[in-house]
Amino acid sequence: MWSILLSSNTQWVLLSTMILGIAAGIMGCISYWRKQSLMSDALSHAALPGVVIAFLLTGQKNLFILIIGAAISALVGAFLIQWIQSSSRVTEDTAMGMILSVFFGLGIMLMTITNRTAAGNQSGLDGFIFGQAAAMVRADVNTMMFLAIFVILVVFLGFKEWKLFLFDPDFAKGMGLSLTWMNILYTTVLVTTIVIGIQAVGVILIAALLIIPSVSARYWTESFKTMLLISAIFGGGAGAVGTAISALGSGWPTGPFIVVVAASFFVVSLIFGKEKGVLLQYLRYRKQKKQVKQDHQLNTLALEKGVE
Repeated sequence: MWSILLSSNTQWVLLSTMILGIAAGIMGCISYWRKQSLMSDALSHAALPGVVIAFLLTGQKNLFILIIGAAISALVGAFLIQWIQSSSRVTEDTAMGMILSVFFGLGIMLMTITNRTAAGNQSGLDGFIFGQAAAMVRADVNTMMFLAIFVILVVFLGFKEWKLFLFDPDFAKGMGLSLTWMNILYTTVLVTTIVIGIQAVGVILIAALLIIPSVSARYWTESFKTMLLISAIFGGGAGAVGTAISALGSGWPTGPFIVVVAASFFVVSLIFGKEKGVLLQYLRYRKQKKQVKQDHQLNTLALEKGVE
Protein backbone atom coordinates (compact mmCIF):
# COMPACT_ATOMS: atom_id res chain seq x y z
CA MET A 1 0.00 0.00 0.00
CA TRP A 2 2.78 2.42 0.94
CA SER A 3 4.68 1.62 -2.26
CA ILE A 4 2.30 3.86 -4.21
CA LEU A 5 3.88 6.89 -2.51
CA LEU A 6 7.25 5.89 -3.98
CA SER A 7 6.02 5.93 -7.57
CA SER A 8 7.26 8.83 -9.68
CA ASN A 9 3.75 9.83 -10.79
CA THR A 10 2.51 10.07 -7.18
CA GLN A 11 5.56 12.09 -6.17
CA TRP A 12 4.99 14.52 -9.03
CA VAL A 13 1.35 14.93 -8.02
CA LEU A 14 2.44 15.48 -4.40
CA LEU A 15 4.88 18.16 -5.53
CA SER A 16 2.26 19.89 -7.66
CA THR A 17 -0.40 19.96 -4.91
CA MET A 18 2.20 21.21 -2.44
CA ILE A 19 3.10 24.10 -4.76
CA LEU A 20 -0.61 24.70 -5.35
CA GLY A 21 -1.12 24.86 -1.58
CA ILE A 22 1.72 27.37 -1.25
CA ALA A 23 0.21 29.58 -3.96
CA ALA A 24 -3.27 29.26 -2.41
CA GLY A 25 -1.94 30.12 1.04
CA ILE A 26 -0.23 33.24 -0.28
CA MET A 27 -3.24 34.45 -2.27
CA GLY A 28 -5.50 33.59 0.63
CA CYS A 29 -3.58 36.07 2.79
CA ILE A 30 -4.11 38.82 0.25
CA SER A 31 -7.83 38.00 0.06
CA TYR A 32 -7.98 37.94 3.87
CA TRP A 33 -6.55 41.45 4.21
CA ARG A 34 -8.82 42.71 1.43
CA LYS A 35 -11.76 41.27 3.42
CA GLN A 36 -12.78 39.28 0.34
CA SER A 37 -12.42 35.70 1.53
CA LEU A 38 -15.89 34.94 0.16
CA MET A 39 -14.72 36.12 -3.27
CA SER A 40 -12.55 33.02 -3.66
CA ASP A 41 -15.54 30.82 -2.86
CA ALA A 42 -17.74 32.63 -5.36
CA LEU A 43 -15.17 32.52 -8.17
CA SER A 44 -14.33 28.87 -7.59
CA HIS A 45 -17.99 27.92 -8.03
CA ALA A 46 -18.26 30.30 -10.99
CA ALA A 47 -15.47 28.39 -12.74
CA LEU A 48 -17.50 25.17 -13.10
CA PRO A 49 -19.62 26.19 -16.15
CA GLY A 50 -16.43 27.18 -17.98
CA VAL A 51 -14.96 23.71 -17.46
CA VAL A 52 -18.01 21.99 -18.94
CA ILE A 53 -18.39 24.45 -21.83
CA ALA A 54 -14.70 24.09 -22.72
CA PHE A 55 -15.13 20.30 -22.81
CA LEU A 56 -18.26 20.59 -24.95
CA LEU A 57 -16.51 22.87 -27.46
CA THR A 58 -13.34 20.82 -27.78
CA GLY A 59 -14.54 17.31 -26.97
CA GLN A 60 -11.35 16.55 -25.04
CA LYS A 61 -10.34 16.65 -21.41
CA ASN A 62 -7.17 18.69 -21.81
CA LEU A 63 -6.40 20.41 -18.50
CA PHE A 64 -4.94 23.54 -20.11
CA ILE A 65 -8.05 24.03 -22.27
CA LEU A 66 -10.34 23.35 -19.33
CA ILE A 67 -8.37 25.86 -17.23
CA ILE A 68 -8.86 28.51 -19.91
CA GLY A 69 -12.59 27.83 -19.91
CA ALA A 70 -12.71 27.94 -16.11
CA ALA A 71 -10.72 31.19 -16.03
CA ILE A 72 -13.03 32.90 -18.52
CA SER A 73 -16.10 31.77 -16.57
CA ALA A 74 -14.60 32.91 -13.24
CA LEU A 75 -13.59 36.30 -14.68
CA VAL A 76 -17.13 36.76 -16.02
CA GLY A 77 -18.36 35.97 -12.51
CA ALA A 78 -15.98 38.54 -11.01
CA PHE A 79 -17.15 41.16 -13.51
CA LEU A 80 -20.81 40.45 -12.73
CA ILE A 81 -20.15 40.75 -8.98
CA GLN A 82 -18.62 44.20 -9.51
CA TRP A 83 -21.38 45.22 -11.92
CA ILE A 84 -24.21 44.13 -9.60
CA GLN A 85 -22.58 45.92 -6.68
CA SER A 86 -21.96 49.17 -8.58
CA SER A 87 -25.28 49.36 -10.44
CA SER A 88 -27.66 48.42 -7.64
CA ARG A 89 -28.13 48.57 -3.90
CA VAL A 90 -27.04 44.94 -3.54
CA THR A 91 -24.06 44.57 -1.21
CA GLU A 92 -20.85 42.84 -2.25
CA ASP A 93 -21.37 39.71 -0.17
CA THR A 94 -24.92 39.35 -1.47
CA ALA A 95 -23.69 39.71 -5.06
CA MET A 96 -21.05 37.06 -4.39
CA GLY A 97 -23.68 34.70 -3.02
CA MET A 98 -25.88 35.25 -6.07
CA ILE A 99 -23.10 34.57 -8.56
CA LEU A 100 -21.89 31.55 -6.57
CA SER A 101 -25.33 29.93 -6.60
CA VAL A 102 -26.31 30.76 -10.17
CA PHE A 103 -23.01 29.77 -11.79
CA PHE A 104 -22.66 26.58 -9.77
CA GLY A 105 -26.24 25.60 -10.57
CA LEU A 106 -25.55 26.27 -14.26
CA GLY A 107 -22.39 24.18 -14.08
CA ILE A 108 -24.18 21.22 -12.47
CA MET A 109 -26.95 21.45 -15.07
CA LEU A 110 -24.48 21.46 -17.96
CA MET A 111 -22.48 18.63 -16.40
CA THR A 112 -25.62 16.50 -16.01
CA ILE A 113 -26.55 17.06 -19.64
CA THR A 114 -22.99 16.34 -20.78
CA ASN A 115 -22.69 13.11 -18.79
CA ARG A 116 -25.84 11.78 -20.44
CA THR A 117 -24.37 12.13 -23.92
CA ALA A 118 -22.25 9.43 -25.52
CA ALA A 119 -19.20 11.69 -25.69
CA GLY A 120 -19.48 12.92 -22.12
CA ASN A 121 -20.37 9.68 -20.40
CA GLN A 122 -16.73 8.84 -19.74
CA SER A 123 -15.46 12.42 -19.53
CA GLY A 124 -14.71 12.27 -15.81
CA LEU A 125 -15.83 15.86 -15.30
CA ASP A 126 -17.34 14.87 -11.95
CA GLY A 127 -13.80 14.82 -10.59
CA PHE A 128 -13.71 18.60 -10.87
CA ILE A 129 -16.33 18.94 -8.10
CA PHE A 130 -14.34 17.35 -5.27
CA GLY A 131 -10.96 16.91 -6.96
CA GLN A 132 -9.16 13.81 -8.17
CA ALA A 133 -5.42 14.34 -8.25
CA ALA A 134 -4.79 10.65 -8.95
CA ALA A 135 -6.33 11.12 -12.40
CA MET A 136 -3.78 13.77 -13.35
CA VAL A 137 -1.22 12.92 -16.03
CA ARG A 138 2.26 14.42 -16.36
CA ALA A 139 1.05 17.19 -18.68
CA ASP A 140 -1.60 18.20 -16.12
CA VAL A 141 1.01 18.27 -13.36
CA ASN A 142 3.34 20.44 -15.44
CA THR A 143 0.54 22.89 -16.25
CA MET A 144 -0.48 23.18 -12.60
CA MET A 145 3.09 23.61 -11.37
CA PHE A 146 3.94 26.23 -13.98
CA LEU A 147 0.91 28.40 -13.21
CA ALA A 148 1.29 27.99 -9.43
CA ILE A 149 4.93 29.08 -9.60
CA PHE A 150 3.80 32.05 -11.73
CA VAL A 151 1.36 33.10 -8.98
CA ILE A 152 4.06 32.79 -6.30
CA LEU A 153 6.51 34.88 -8.34
CA VAL A 154 3.93 37.62 -9.01
CA VAL A 155 3.39 38.08 -5.27
CA PHE A 156 7.07 37.67 -4.36
CA LEU A 157 8.45 40.10 -6.96
CA GLY A 158 5.78 42.72 -6.23
CA PHE A 159 5.69 42.32 -2.46
CA LYS A 160 6.16 46.04 -1.73
CA GLU A 161 3.45 47.00 -4.19
CA TRP A 162 1.05 44.43 -2.76
CA LYS A 163 1.71 45.72 0.75
CA LEU A 164 0.98 49.31 -0.27
CA PHE A 165 -2.09 48.23 -2.22
CA LEU A 166 -3.51 46.39 0.80
CA PHE A 167 -2.62 48.67 3.71
CA ASP A 168 -2.17 52.20 2.32
CA PRO A 169 -3.91 52.58 -1.06
CA ASP A 170 -3.91 56.39 -0.86
CA PHE A 171 -0.14 56.49 -0.41
CA ALA A 172 0.24 53.90 -3.17
CA LYS A 173 -1.81 56.08 -5.50
CA GLY A 174 0.35 59.06 -4.60
CA MET A 175 3.44 57.03 -5.46
CA GLY A 176 2.05 56.45 -8.95
CA LEU A 177 0.74 52.92 -8.38
CA SER A 178 -2.42 52.32 -10.39
CA LEU A 179 -5.08 50.89 -8.08
CA THR A 180 -7.18 49.89 -11.08
CA TRP A 181 -4.40 47.78 -12.53
CA MET A 182 -3.61 46.33 -9.11
CA ASN A 183 -7.26 45.30 -8.77
CA ILE A 184 -7.12 43.69 -12.21
CA LEU A 185 -3.87 41.91 -11.31
CA TYR A 186 -5.34 40.76 -8.00
CA THR A 187 -8.43 39.31 -9.67
CA THR A 188 -6.36 37.67 -12.41
CA VAL A 189 -3.92 36.03 -10.00
CA LEU A 190 -6.76 34.94 -7.68
CA VAL A 191 -8.63 33.38 -10.60
CA THR A 192 -5.44 31.68 -11.78
CA THR A 193 -4.92 30.17 -8.33
CA ILE A 194 -8.50 28.91 -8.26
CA VAL A 195 -8.59 27.36 -11.72
CA ILE A 196 -5.28 25.51 -11.42
CA GLY A 197 -6.60 23.71 -8.36
CA ILE A 198 -9.96 22.62 -9.72
CA GLN A 199 -8.81 19.13 -10.74
CA ALA A 200 -6.71 18.45 -7.65
CA VAL A 201 -9.00 19.99 -5.01
CA GLY A 202 -12.28 20.62 -6.83
CA VAL A 203 -14.34 23.73 -7.42
CA ILE A 204 -16.16 23.37 -4.11
CA LEU A 205 -13.15 22.95 -1.84
CA ILE A 206 -10.46 25.09 -3.49
CA ALA A 207 -11.89 28.06 -1.58
CA ALA A 208 -11.13 26.26 1.69
CA LEU A 209 -7.48 25.90 0.64
CA LEU A 210 -7.42 29.67 0.08
CA ILE A 211 -9.18 30.62 3.31
CA ILE A 212 -8.11 28.15 6.02
CA PRO A 213 -4.28 28.51 5.82
CA SER A 214 -4.43 32.30 5.97
CA VAL A 215 -6.84 32.29 8.92
CA SER A 216 -4.65 29.73 10.67
CA ALA A 217 -1.54 31.85 10.10
CA ARG A 218 -3.25 34.86 11.66
CA TYR A 219 -3.12 33.13 15.04
CA TRP A 220 0.68 33.06 14.96
CA THR A 221 1.76 36.54 13.93
CA GLU A 222 0.82 40.19 13.45
CA SER A 223 3.34 40.66 10.61
CA PHE A 224 1.99 40.49 7.05
CA LYS A 225 5.27 39.09 5.70
CA THR A 226 5.44 36.37 8.36
CA MET A 227 1.76 35.61 7.86
CA LEU A 228 2.40 35.04 4.14
CA LEU A 229 5.21 32.62 4.98
CA ILE A 230 3.23 30.67 7.61
CA SER A 231 0.14 30.51 5.40
CA ALA A 232 2.27 29.20 2.52
CA ILE A 233 3.69 26.50 4.82
CA PHE A 234 0.22 25.50 6.04
CA GLY A 235 -1.16 25.45 2.49
CA GLY A 236 1.76 23.49 1.08
CA GLY A 237 1.67 21.03 3.98
CA ALA A 238 -2.08 20.49 3.61
CA GLY A 239 -1.70 19.91 -0.13
CA ALA A 240 1.11 17.37 0.25
CA VAL A 241 -0.25 15.46 3.27
CA GLY A 242 -3.84 15.42 2.00
CA THR A 243 -2.75 14.13 -1.41
CA ALA A 244 -0.58 11.45 0.21
CA ILE A 245 -3.50 10.20 2.31
CA SER A 246 -5.88 10.14 -0.66
CA ALA A 247 -3.30 8.27 -2.76
CA LEU A 248 -3.30 5.42 -0.23
CA GLY A 249 -6.96 4.64 -0.93
CA SER A 250 -8.72 3.49 -4.05
CA GLY A 251 -10.64 6.31 -5.69
CA TRP A 252 -10.46 8.57 -2.66
CA PRO A 253 -11.09 12.20 -3.68
CA THR A 254 -8.13 14.46 -2.98
CA GLY A 255 -9.91 17.69 -2.10
CA PRO A 256 -11.68 16.56 1.09
CA PHE A 257 -8.47 15.12 2.54
CA ILE A 258 -6.52 18.31 1.79
CA VAL A 259 -9.23 20.39 3.46
CA VAL A 260 -9.34 18.10 6.52
CA VAL A 261 -5.56 18.40 6.94
CA ALA A 262 -5.82 22.20 6.56
CA ALA A 263 -8.60 22.20 9.15
CA SER A 264 -6.36 20.27 11.56
CA PHE A 265 -3.72 23.00 11.16
CA PHE A 266 -6.42 25.54 11.99
CA VAL A 267 -7.43 23.67 15.16
CA VAL A 268 -3.80 23.55 16.30
CA SER A 269 -3.41 27.26 15.54
CA LEU A 270 -6.68 28.09 17.28
CA ILE A 271 -5.49 26.39 20.47
CA PHE A 272 -1.73 27.00 20.52
CA GLY A 273 -1.30 30.17 18.40
CA LYS A 274 1.02 32.63 20.10
CA GLU A 275 -0.97 35.73 19.11
CA LYS A 276 -4.64 34.83 19.58
CA GLY A 277 -4.56 31.16 20.56
CA VAL A 278 -7.21 30.01 23.03
CA LEU A 279 -4.63 28.43 25.35
CA LEU A 280 -2.48 31.55 25.44
CA GLN A 281 -5.47 33.75 26.08
CA TYR A 282 -6.56 31.44 28.88
CA LEU A 283 -3.09 31.56 30.48
CA ARG A 284 -3.06 35.34 30.18
CA TYR A 285 -6.50 35.49 31.74
CA ARG A 286 -5.37 33.32 34.66
CA LYS A 287 -2.23 35.41 35.11
CA GLN A 288 -4.25 38.63 35.04
CA LYS A 289 -6.80 37.18 37.49
CA LYS A 290 -3.99 36.09 39.81
CA GLN A 291 -2.39 39.52 39.59
CA VAL A 292 -5.69 41.23 40.40
CA LYS A 293 -6.16 38.91 43.38
CA GLN A 294 -2.65 39.68 44.65
CA ASP A 295 -3.20 43.43 44.22
CA HIS A 296 -6.48 43.13 46.11
CA GLN A 297 -4.77 41.28 48.96
CA LEU A 298 -1.99 43.88 49.11
CA ASN A 299 -4.54 46.68 49.20
CA THR A 300 -6.45 44.90 51.97
CA LEU A 301 -3.25 44.49 54.03
CA ALA A 302 -2.36 48.13 53.50
CA LEU A 303 -5.81 49.23 54.68
CA GLU A 304 -5.57 46.99 57.76
CA LYS A 305 -2.19 48.40 58.69
CA GLY A 306 -3.52 51.91 58.18
CA VAL A 307 -6.38 51.21 60.58
CA GLU A 308 -4.00 49.90 63.24
